[in-house]
Amino acid sequence: MTKDRIDQDLHVSAFDAVAGRRSIRQFLPNPVSKATIDHVLSSASRAPSGQNMQPWSMHVVTGATRARLCDEVVAAVRADERSDEYAYFPTEIRPPYRARRRKVGFDLFDIYGVAQADPAGRMEALLRNFDFFGAPVGLFFTMERDWGYGAWIDIGNVMTNVMTLAPAFGLATCPQQVWAEYGAAVRRVLPLSDNHVLVSGMALGTPDPHAAVNRLITERVSTDDFVQYHD
Repeated sequence: MTKDRIDQDLHVSAFDAVAGRRSIRQFLPNPVSKATIDHVLSSASRAPSGQNMQPWSMHVVTGATRARLCDEVVAAVRADERSDEYAYFPTEIRPPYRARRRKVGFDLFDIYGVAQADPAGRMEALLRNFDFFGAPVGLFFTMERDWGYGAWIDIGNVMTNVMTLAPAFGLATCPQQVWAEYGAAVRRVLPLSDNHVLVSGMALGTPDPHAAVNRLITERVSTDDFVQYHD
């Protein structure tokens, strides 16, 4: 195989991995080996970070710990015991972001068959998050609280690498910042250091190919909306 052909194959694979990424919201219960998880995470750690400081920490939950964690957080959600680790959204979500958020929410409720005026159905849809959508592996990404803004970029880089690399093993992901909205409940199960902030969770597993929700492809705006060229 020529170098040009190798370069072309890598180019196509990279574009397929990025352009084909989607958040999977229904997984099969197929177990994922520790060796596979370690391979994904160790490869993902090649992400760039400021002066190679690699400020991220990762926690992997499976089996009994996963089950106990899910039960604890579901109970907190039902009891309205929200405890945000940090502010993710602005106080007021302005246009055009509000419309984008509403669109994906309405699309998901349509797939789930949940009416907008059905609070019980909306709650059950929310609670799917806290079972990792059936994925057998849950990932949590943390970092020390005193890091500056740059470290948030670094941890985003490593999370993106996990999401991009998972399909190479027949796996898929769903990034889930919503776990950070119930940080106190998560901390009752996981031994997270007090000086670490829980940045995000993530579901990891084999996607269910028959689940209608996994066919949802969220819209992206045109580059005309977010790119400015300066000649």
